[in-house]
Amino acid sequence: MATDAGNPIPRFPAGFLWGVSTSAHQIEGAVDERGPSVWDVFTAEPGRVKDGSTAAVACDHYHRYPEDVALLAGLGVDAYRFSVSWPRVTSPGGLDFYDRLVDELCAAGVRPVPTLFHWDLPASLDWLERDTASRFADHVSVVAERLNDRVGKWITLNEPAEHTLLGHALGVHAPGRRLLFDALPVAHHQLLAHGLAVRALRAAGAADIGIANSHGPTWPASAEPADTEAADFYDTLLNRLFADPILLGEYPDGIGELMPSPDISADLKVIAEPLDWYGVNYYAPTLVGAPLGTETEFGGVPIPAELPFSVREIEGLPRTDFGWPVVPEGLTELLCGFRERYGDRLPPIVITENGCSYEGLDDQDRIAYLDAHLRALHDALTDGVDVRGYFVWSLMDNFEWAEGYARRFGLVHVDYETLERVPKASYHWFREVLRAQR
Repeated sequence: MATDAGNPIPRFPAGFLWGVSTSAHQIEGAVDERGPSVWDVFTAEPGRVKDGSTAAVACDHYHRYPEDVALLAGLGVDAYRFSVSWPRVTSPGGLDFYDRLVDELCAAGVRPVPTLFHWDLPASLDWLERDTASRFADHVSVVAERLNDRVGKWITLNEPAEHTLLGHALGVHAPGRRLLFDALPVAHHQLLAHGLAVRALRAAGAADIGIANSHGPTWPASAEPADTEAADFYDTLLNRLFADPILLGEYPDGIGELMPSPDISADLKVIAEPLDWYGVNYYAPTLVGAPLGTETEFGGVPIPAELPFSVREIEGLPRTDFGWPVVPEGLTELLCGFRERYGDRLPPIVITENGCSYEGLDDQDRIAYLDAHLRALHDALTDGVDVRGYFVWSLMDNFEWAEGYARRFGLVHVDYETLERVPKASYHWFREVLRAQR
C-alpha cells in the first residue's frame, strides 16, 4: 500500500486535536506496586496468552514515564490518551503516579486525556454484578477529585463491546468466560457504569467528557436474505448495542428486555447522560454472513458455530501483520453512516484509536496506513461529519493482550529486553504531518 506521494494530507480545521493513545495494563508494568487485575489472573493461567508472556514489566512506563513524555513532546502531539489503572488507584500511593504523570504532561505542553477504564478490572470485582457500576463511579470520583484541576478532557470506558465479547462471551480475553449471549449483563453494567461516571465527572466539575467505543461497518457477505439478516444482527450486537443507549437512550429492538435491571427505563436515563463528544476506535469493517455450521475466525478470534452469524474473510485487500484488512474508506463509511443514523443526537466525534500492527523500524506500511486513514477521515469532514480529533494507536509497542508481545502497534519501537525506545519512521512521518497542520 503506497501513500499519496507528493500530495500533502489535506488541512484539518483549526483547533483539531492530534494525539496518541496507550493503556495502563499494556505499558505500565510495576505489577507489584498495585493490586491484581483480572488480566493478571488471566495471564497467569497457562495457554491464555499466545507467547506465554505477562504484563509484569511491559514497557515499564511506570518508572520511565519522563522518557515517554519527552517522546510525546518531541512528536508534537496536542494530547496524550492514557488509562488510569483502577487496581493501581486502589493501592497505597497509586494515584500519586497519575498525579506525577499529569504534571509531567502539563509541563511538556501535552494535554492529558485519561481513560478511566481500559479492561483492567480489579480482580475482586465482576461486571456480571450490577454493583460494579456503582463501584466504578466511586473510583471515578476519587480520580477526578485529584486530577480535574489539570485534566480538561475525560474518557469513561474503552471498548465495552470488546470487553464483553472477547472477555465474557468468547473467553479469549480476561476474565476468560465463554458465556455467549449470557454475557449481555456485562454490556449493560458497563453502559450503566459509563452513565454513572459521567454524573460523577460532572459533579467534580468536568466539562469535556466522552467514551471510546469501537465501531466498524458491517458488510453482508451477499445480497441473500440469510446473509443480510445475519449482518444486521451482528451490526446490532457490536455497534448499535453500545451506541443506541448512549446516543438515543434506548436499546435496539429486542435487546432491552434481555438486560438485568429492576427498572430499565431508569437505567437508560443514566446511560444516556449527555456527552460533549463521542469517541470512535476504528480498525476495519467486518464481512458477515449466515451461519456456516462450522467455527469461523475474525482477527485471530474464533467465532463459534452456534452463533447466528459467521464472519468471513474480506478478500483482495492488503492486510496488516495482524491479518486485519486495510480499509481506510471504511472509516468514511462508518462516520457518514453514524451521522445519518443518529442525526442531531450525535455529538462531535473524536477518533480515539486508529492504528496497525507492522514489524520493523522503517515501517513504511504503517505510514501508508495512517496516511490513507487521515485522508479518509478528511473525506468524512468534507461530507459534513463533525470530527474534532484523531489519536493514533499507539505511542509505543506494548503488551497486546492475548497476543502477548507478538504484535507491534507503536510509533516507537520498544526492545523488551533492554526497554530501549527507538522512534520508527512512522514517528518522524507523523511529526512532520503535525508540523504541516499547524
